[in-house]
Amino acid sequence: MDTRRLETGRLLLRPFGPVDLEALYLLLRDEEVNAFLPWFPVKDLEETRQFYEQRFMGQAYSLAICQKGDDIPIGYIKAGTEDSRDFGYALRREFWHRGIATEAGRALVDQLREDHVPYITATHDKNNPRSGGVMRQIGMHYCYSYVEQWQPKNFPVTFRMYQLNLDGREDRVYSAYWDRYETHFVEEGL
Repeated sequence: MDTRRLETGRLLLRPFGPVDLEALYLLLRDEEVNAFLPWFPVKDLEETRQFYEQRFMGQAYSLAICQKGDDIPIGYIKAGTEDSRDFGYALRREFWHRGIATEAGRALVDQLREDHVPYITATHDKNNPRSGGVMRQIGMHYCYSYVEQWQPKNFPVTFRMYQLNLDGREDRVYSAYWDRYETHFVEEGL
């Protein structure tokens, strides 16, 4: 993927830039938005800049979610390039429950498929089932659950691991979390 923009019916997905720091700060400072994310809310624009540089700058599949017409980020969507190819997203609270994460996710999945990325994984805290709903709506399938002492927040979390194989290899299951964490299991009915 190059730095082209992805468009959907309502959204524009594009790389983040330094000009987006204030919009990103609105997202990253919100305690409720960040409750199920693996970091604490940022305190100021400097922490936002550090977050941007570490997690978004130069990352091929870390994109700002913008509404068409204003080009101001209301969230992000990403897929990592490391072995887990971790898929994730966050939206400002006032944009929740509108299908935006699903719409953005489908567009990114289409791009990943076009770019021959073999698979993506995603995890969600079992106490955040709506996130699992987004994963299922973009075609991901539940594989297993595991318990992790979540850092830096330092409390145990049961995560549900989902995967989407984009290359047709339906038998592939990313097993690193299963192997890494002593407590792991498959939940029935998911």
